Amino acid sequence: MMGQHVRRAVRMLPRTADYAGLRTTWTRDLIAGLTVGVVALPLALAFGISSGVGAAAGLVTAVVAGVVAAVFGGSHVQVSGPTGAMAVVLAPIVAHYGVGSVALVTVLAGVIVVVAGMTGLGRAVTFIPWPVMEGFTLGIAVIIFLQQVPAALGQPVPQGRPPLAAAAQVVAAVDPDTAGPALVVVLVTAALMVGLPRLHAALPASLLAVIAATVLAAGLSLTVTRIGVLPDQLPTPHWPHTDLAALKTLAGAALAIAALAAIESLLSARVAAAMSATGPYDPDRELVGQGLASVASGVFGGMPATGAIARTAVNVRSGARTRVAAITHSVLLLAVVYLASGPVGEIPLAALAAVLMVTALRMVPYRSVVRIVRASRSSAVTFALTAVVTVCFDLIQAVEIGIAVTAVFALRALARRSSVAREELPGPAEPGDERIALLRLDGAMFFGAAERISAAISDARHPEVSVVIIRLSQLGLLDATGAHTLAQITRDLEAQGITVIIKGVQPEHESLLRNVGVFDGLRHDNHLVDTLDEAIAHARRHVAAETPGPASGLDERPAQLRIEHGPGPN
Repeated sequence: MMGQHVRRAVRMLPRTADYAGLRTTWTRDLIAGLTVGVVALPLALAFGISSGVGAAAGLVTAVVAGVVAAVFGGSHVQVSGPTGAMAVVLAPIVAHYGVGSVALVTVLAGVIVVVAGMTGLGRAVTFIPWPVMEGFTLGIAVIIFLQQVPAALGQPVPQGRPPLAAAAQVVAAVDPDTAGPALVVVLVTAALMVGLPRLHAALPASLLAVIAATVLAAGLSLTVTRIGVLPDQLPTPHWPHTDLAALKTLAGAALAIAALAAIESLLSARVAAAMSATGPYDPDRELVGQGLASVASGVFGGMPATGAIARTAVNVRSGARTRVAAITHSVLLLAVVYLASGPVGEIPLAALAAVLMVTALRMVPYRSVVRIVRASRSSAVTFALTAVVTVCFDLIQAVEIGIAVTAVFALRALARRSSVAREELPGPAEPGDERIALLRLDGAMFFGAAERISAAISDARHPEVSVVIIRLSQLGLLDATGAHTLAQITRDLEAQGITVIIKGVQPEHESLLRNVGVFDGLRHDNHLVDTLDEAIAHARRHVAAETPGPASGLDERPAQLRIEHGPGPN
């Protein structure tokens, strides 16, 4: 056991294989890293402001967390830093607990993510259904857009209000004199972000748009709010103040942040693995790397970090093959801190709001929405419900509710495909066959269908029947509730004087059936058989040995679950 834990720990460590092929790909990695750094700069600033911790914290997070996640993470091309989803989760935490709580909650969340990776929970993301993730993405996009409405109109952000209510309040009480200059900056920035890629796909549209908007605001002396003073060096690292009371207060917030960081990072890494030719990713190591990145970010005064899908996609499309690309992206942003913090501080907040608004619109999974709606009613309901809960209530609750709703729909569909069918006995009919009922259980015998199947067998009464053969060879799923119900059915039939023969118990079901007492309810061990021929022969012997007469008063009432007559499979 100890050796297994040691091997797992060693697997989480960086290794030289992480940089295989660097001799031939280093130029492409450097170019990709510079490209991503240019794209990441305005996003890091904007997400820092949007979360409530400030532009400097967003920039620090992109630098520190970007390097740590690149070195320790499980993906070769993942780019990490502040993201829109994390800003959405962090904003109410900052509003409720204050900016001073961010460092501690970031470190706590990072530790939780590291523990999740070390305990092998990395593959849990595969259990999140597709409609839930797309609904979550749509909800995040809507929230990001709504959060930018105050800055886009040059208004302060209402405190303590959810994004939808805050945006509505700002729009209702907008000041035209303040909103005019801000809207000019927004329109110019958005137009350039949309138009520049049409001129040349390689142009860093968001950065050029922000630069143009900044120059325009300065040249026309527009009265707009700017980022303000930024640090010209990284903050001195320090461990956040901790005490038992603070840990208890922030534990729930840290758990929510950790869950989001894990989900978003693993999804981004999975997308990157599908896009890139660098091979698969290690989900558990990715969690460890992202957790360490958040811990390091919190120590330097940053915010929680996750894998960023948009920046990772830019990295892959720009030719990245190793972790050097993500490291280069962080180094470029570090150079901005030391060499260009003054000019960056002059960027209008409205320009960053426009960047995030366009980014939010691009996040909307338009094609996926159409496919989900066309797929089935249940997938459409799950998608819509997840999106609505994300926007109106809570992100983590949205994922939880989405998964629960998906499970309910899946269980209902499984229960509908579960049935009990009465079959004709194969081969030439013999005297007394009318007193033998051959029942085949199909699909699943689980808590969602057990009661209906029980009612079907119990209510499918025939006056002549004295032997019931229950075929289990076609049964796919069996849980404890289903097995218990089957035991009750067996006991009830035997109590009525009807002999029960069970045929075709599958090996994976045998232990469960034995433990809940199904076999104990049989009249004799010989009533547990493997083949249909053996079951029918045994049933005919019972019929021949009995005195002819009415059996147990069974009647012909219709079953609640479909009882079909038809030839039985071999």
